[in-house]
Amino acid sequence: MQSTVRLLLVGGAGRMGQAIAKVAEADEHFQIVAQCGRSDELGDIAMEADVIIEVSHADAAERTCAAAVQHGKPLVIGTTGHSKAQVQLIQETARSVAVLLAPNFSVGVNTLFWLTRQAAELLGDGFDVEIVETHHRLKKDAPSGTAKRLAEILCDVRELSYESDVAHGRAGMVGERPARQIGLHAVRAGDVVGEHTVTFAGAGERLELTHKASSRDTFAAGALRAARWIIGQQPGLYSMQDVLGLQRGAD
Repeated sequence: MQSTVRLLLVGGAGRMGQAIAKVAEADEHFQIVAQCGRSDELGDIAMEADVIIEVSHADAAERTCAAAVQHGKPLVIGTTGHSKAQVQLIQETARSVAVLLAPNFSVGVNTLFWLTRQAAELLGDGFDVEIVETHHRLKKDAPSGTAKRLAEILCDVRELSYESDVAHGRAGMVGERPARQIGLHAVRAGDVVGEHTVTFAGAGERLELTHKASSRDTFAAGALRAARWIIGQQPGLYSMQDVLGLQRGAD
Protein backbone atom coordinates (compact mmCIF):
# COMPACT_ATOMS: atom_id res chain seq x y z
CA MET A 1 0.00 0.00 0.00
CA GLN A 2 1.30 3.44 -0.88
CA SER A 3 2.78 5.55 1.91
CA THR A 4 0.72 8.69 1.27
CA VAL A 5 -3.03 8.63 0.69
CA ARG A 6 -4.32 11.54 -1.38
CA LEU A 7 -7.77 12.71 -0.31
CA LEU A 8 -10.53 14.71 -1.95
CA LEU A 9 -12.55 16.06 0.97
CA VAL A 10 -16.15 17.03 0.24
CA GLY A 11 -17.53 19.10 3.10
CA GLY A 12 -14.27 20.45 4.42
CA ALA A 13 -15.92 23.62 5.73
CA GLY A 14 -18.21 21.73 8.12
CA ARG A 15 -17.43 20.61 11.65
CA MET A 16 -16.56 17.07 10.65
CA GLY A 17 -14.66 18.21 7.57
CA GLN A 18 -12.56 20.62 9.57
CA ALA A 19 -11.71 17.88 12.06
CA ILE A 20 -10.65 15.50 9.27
CA ALA A 21 -8.54 18.22 7.65
CA LYS A 22 -6.81 19.00 10.94
CA VAL A 23 -6.00 15.38 11.73
CA ALA A 24 -4.89 14.67 8.13
CA GLU A 25 -2.58 17.68 8.04
CA ALA A 26 -0.84 16.42 11.17
CA ASP A 27 -0.31 12.96 9.67
CA GLU A 28 2.39 12.51 7.04
CA HIS A 29 0.54 9.50 5.64
CA PHE A 30 -2.28 11.69 4.27
CA GLN A 31 -2.48 14.58 1.85
CA ILE A 32 -5.61 16.57 1.06
CA VAL A 33 -5.39 17.46 -2.62
CA ALA A 34 -8.64 19.44 -2.65
CA GLN A 35 -11.62 20.45 -0.54
CA CYS A 36 -15.07 21.03 -2.05
CA GLY A 37 -18.53 22.00 -0.91
CA ARG A 38 -21.58 19.82 -1.41
CA SER A 39 -22.73 21.87 -4.44
CA ASP A 40 -19.35 22.10 -6.14
CA GLU A 41 -18.71 20.26 -9.38
CA LEU A 42 -15.97 17.77 -8.67
CA GLY A 43 -14.98 17.37 -12.31
CA ASP A 44 -11.37 16.38 -12.87
CA ILE A 45 -10.39 17.17 -9.27
CA ALA A 46 -11.23 13.60 -8.34
CA MET A 47 -8.57 12.32 -10.72
CA GLU A 48 -5.85 13.64 -8.40
CA ALA A 49 -7.13 11.75 -5.35
CA ASP A 50 -6.84 8.16 -4.21
CA VAL A 51 -10.04 8.35 -2.12
CA ILE A 52 -13.06 10.64 -1.92
CA ILE A 53 -14.32 11.41 1.58
CA GLU A 54 -17.79 12.99 1.73
CA VAL A 55 -18.94 14.50 5.04
CA SER A 56 -21.09 17.38 3.85
CA HIS A 57 -24.78 16.68 3.35
CA ALA A 58 -27.00 13.90 2.05
CA ASP A 59 -27.71 16.00 -1.05
CA ALA A 60 -24.06 15.63 -2.10
CA ALA A 61 -24.65 11.97 -2.93
CA GLU A 62 -25.38 12.51 -6.62
CA ARG A 63 -22.22 14.52 -7.34
CA THR A 64 -19.84 12.44 -5.25
CA CYS A 65 -21.17 9.12 -6.50
CA ALA A 66 -20.95 10.31 -10.11
CA ALA A 67 -17.35 11.45 -9.63
CA ALA A 68 -16.39 8.19 -7.93
CA VAL A 69 -17.78 6.10 -10.78
CA GLN A 70 -16.43 8.34 -13.53
CA HIS A 71 -12.87 8.25 -12.21
CA GLY A 72 -12.93 4.83 -10.55
CA LYS A 73 -12.22 6.18 -7.07
CA PRO A 74 -13.25 4.52 -3.80
CA LEU A 75 -15.70 6.57 -1.77
CA VAL A 76 -16.07 7.04 1.98
CA ILE A 77 -19.41 8.56 3.04
CA GLY A 78 -19.98 9.84 6.56
CA THR A 79 -23.18 11.83 6.15
CA THR A 80 -26.56 10.70 7.45
CA GLY A 81 -30.20 11.42 6.66
CA HIS A 82 -30.15 9.99 3.12
CA SER A 83 -33.46 9.53 1.34
CA LYS A 84 -34.42 6.13 -0.04
CA ALA A 85 -33.47 7.33 -3.51
CA GLN A 86 -30.07 8.48 -2.28
CA VAL A 87 -29.45 5.16 -0.51
CA GLN A 88 -30.34 3.36 -3.73
CA LEU A 89 -27.88 5.58 -5.63
CA ILE A 90 -25.12 4.73 -3.14
CA GLN A 91 -25.89 1.03 -3.48
CA GLU A 92 -25.75 1.29 -7.28
CA THR A 93 -22.42 3.13 -7.05
CA ALA A 94 -21.05 0.28 -4.94
CA ARG A 95 -21.47 -2.03 -7.93
CA SER A 96 -18.76 -0.08 -9.74
CA VAL A 97 -16.41 1.08 -6.95
CA ALA A 98 -15.76 0.35 -3.30
CA VAL A 99 -18.04 2.48 -1.10
CA LEU A 100 -17.84 2.70 2.67
CA LEU A 101 -21.01 4.08 4.25
CA ALA A 102 -20.65 4.85 7.95
CA PRO A 103 -23.13 6.66 10.19
CA ASN A 104 -20.24 6.97 12.63
CA PHE A 105 -16.48 6.55 12.14
CA SER A 106 -15.66 6.16 15.83
CA VAL A 107 -13.99 2.90 16.83
CA GLY A 108 -15.87 3.08 20.13
CA VAL A 109 -19.27 3.54 18.48
CA ASN A 110 -18.67 0.65 16.11
CA THR A 111 -17.77 -1.45 19.12
CA LEU A 112 -21.09 -0.31 20.60
CA PHE A 113 -22.84 -1.62 17.49
CA TRP A 114 -21.18 -5.00 18.03
CA LEU A 115 -21.92 -5.08 21.78
CA THR A 116 -25.55 -4.11 21.18
CA ARG A 117 -26.02 -7.07 18.87
CA GLN A 118 -24.35 -9.42 21.34
CA ALA A 119 -26.45 -8.14 24.26
CA ALA A 120 -29.68 -8.39 22.28
CA GLU A 121 -28.93 -11.98 21.34
CA LEU A 122 -27.92 -12.98 24.88
CA LEU A 123 -30.75 -11.24 26.74
CA GLY A 124 -33.52 -12.27 24.38
CA ASP A 125 -36.99 -10.77 24.11
CA GLY A 126 -37.58 -10.52 27.86
CA PHE A 127 -35.90 -7.10 28.05
CA ASP A 128 -37.42 -3.82 26.89
CA VAL A 129 -35.02 -1.76 24.76
CA GLU A 130 -34.76 2.03 24.57
CA ILE A 131 -32.23 4.20 22.72
CA VAL A 132 -31.42 7.79 23.72
CA GLU A 133 -29.09 9.96 21.65
CA THR A 134 -27.87 13.49 22.44
CA HIS A 135 -26.20 15.92 20.05
CA HIS A 136 -25.45 19.64 19.78
CA ARG A 137 -28.28 22.05 19.10
CA LEU A 138 -27.18 22.71 15.51
CA LYS A 139 -27.56 19.12 14.28
CA LYS A 140 -30.21 19.12 11.58
CA ASP A 141 -31.34 15.49 11.31
CA ALA A 142 -32.98 13.27 13.92
CA PRO A 143 -32.55 10.60 14.94
CA SER A 144 -28.82 10.46 14.41
CA GLY A 145 -27.53 7.95 11.90
CA THR A 146 -25.82 6.14 14.75
CA ALA A 147 -29.03 5.81 16.74
CA LYS A 148 -30.89 4.62 13.66
CA ARG A 149 -28.21 1.99 13.04
CA LEU A 150 -28.52 0.80 16.65
CA ALA A 151 -32.27 0.43 16.17
CA GLU A 152 -31.73 -1.43 12.89
CA ILE A 153 -29.39 -3.87 14.65
CA LEU A 154 -31.99 -4.51 17.35
CA CYS A 155 -34.72 -4.99 14.75
CA ASP A 156 -32.53 -7.46 12.90
CA VAL A 157 -31.87 -9.53 16.02
CA ARG A 158 -35.50 -9.52 17.14
CA GLU A 159 -36.94 -9.87 13.62
CA LEU A 160 -38.84 -6.60 13.91
CA SER A 161 -39.73 -3.90 11.38
CA TYR A 162 -38.05 -0.52 11.83
CA GLU A 163 -41.03 1.25 10.27
CA SER A 164 -43.68 -0.30 12.53
CA ASP A 165 -41.84 -1.33 15.71
CA VAL A 166 -39.60 1.68 16.43
CA ALA A 167 -41.25 4.52 18.37
CA HIS A 168 -39.67 7.93 17.85
CA GLY A 169 -40.55 9.54 21.17
CA ARG A 170 -43.89 9.33 22.94
CA ALA A 171 -46.61 11.84 23.83
CA GLY A 172 -50.13 11.70 25.22
CA MET A 173 -52.05 8.63 26.33
CA VAL A 174 -49.95 6.11 24.46
CA GLY A 175 -51.07 3.17 26.58
CA GLU A 176 -49.00 0.28 27.84
CA ARG A 177 -45.66 -0.20 26.17
CA PRO A 178 -45.89 -2.93 23.49
CA ALA A 179 -43.48 -5.76 24.21
CA ARG A 180 -41.99 -5.63 20.71
CA GLN A 181 -41.48 -1.88 20.67
CA ILE A 182 -38.08 -0.19 20.52
CA GLY A 183 -38.04 3.38 21.83
CA LEU A 184 -35.77 5.92 20.12
CA HIS A 185 -35.37 9.42 21.56
CA ALA A 186 -33.37 12.40 20.29
CA VAL A 187 -32.06 15.20 22.51
CA ARG A 188 -30.62 18.41 21.02
CA ALA A 189 -28.78 20.70 23.43
CA GLY A 190 -25.70 22.84 23.78
CA ASP A 191 -22.48 21.70 22.13
CA VAL A 192 -22.65 17.97 22.82
CA VAL A 193 -20.50 16.17 20.25
CA GLY A 194 -22.46 12.93 20.55
CA GLU A 195 -23.79 10.52 23.16
CA HIS A 196 -25.67 7.26 22.65
CA THR A 197 -27.16 4.93 25.25
CA VAL A 198 -28.90 1.61 24.65
CA THR A 199 -30.89 0.43 27.66
CA PHE A 200 -32.02 -3.16 28.14
CA ALA A 201 -34.55 -3.22 31.01
CA GLY A 202 -35.85 -6.48 32.43
CA ALA A 203 -37.54 -7.61 35.61
CA GLY A 204 -35.39 -6.40 38.49
CA GLU A 205 -32.35 -5.45 36.42
CA ARG A 206 -31.17 -3.03 33.76
CA LEU A 207 -28.17 -3.06 31.43
CA GLU A 208 -26.97 0.16 29.80
CA LEU A 209 -24.42 0.45 27.00
CA THR A 210 -23.20 4.03 26.56
CA HIS A 211 -20.75 5.79 24.29
CA LYS A 212 -19.80 9.45 24.81
CA ALA A 213 -17.68 11.43 22.38
CA SER A 214 -15.88 14.51 23.66
CA SER A 215 -13.95 15.37 20.49
CA ARG A 216 -14.60 15.14 16.75
CA ASP A 217 -10.99 14.12 16.32
CA THR A 218 -12.12 10.61 17.26
CA PHE A 219 -14.42 10.49 14.25
CA ALA A 220 -11.79 12.12 12.02
CA ALA A 221 -9.20 9.48 12.90
CA GLY A 222 -11.74 6.77 12.09
CA ALA A 223 -12.55 8.38 8.74
CA LEU A 224 -8.87 8.42 7.79
CA ARG A 225 -8.50 4.80 8.90
CA ALA A 226 -11.44 3.93 6.64
CA ALA A 227 -9.93 5.88 3.73
CA ARG A 228 -6.65 3.97 3.95
CA TRP A 229 -8.44 0.61 4.32
CA ILE A 230 -10.74 1.00 1.34
CA ILE A 231 -7.94 1.47 -1.19
CA GLY A 232 -7.67 -1.70 -3.24
CA GLN A 233 -10.97 -3.18 -2.04
CA GLN A 234 -13.27 -4.75 -4.60
CA PRO A 235 -16.47 -2.90 -5.58
CA GLY A 236 -19.09 -3.30 -2.90
CA LEU A 237 -20.79 -1.58 0.01
CA TYR A 238 -18.72 -1.68 3.20
CA SER A 239 -19.03 -0.39 6.75
CA MET A 240 -16.69 0.41 9.64
CA GLN A 241 -17.45 -3.08 10.89
CA ASP A 242 -15.44 -4.35 7.91
CA VAL A 243 -12.58 -1.95 8.65
CA LEU A 244 -12.41 -3.14 12.26
CA GLY A 245 -12.82 -6.83 11.46
CA LEU A 246 -16.26 -7.01 13.09
CA GLN A 247 -18.04 -8.16 9.94
CA ARG A 248 -20.73 -10.03 11.85
CA GLY A 249 -23.68 -7.67 12.01
CA ALA A 250 -22.34 -5.32 9.36
CA ASP A 251 -24.40 -4.27 6.38
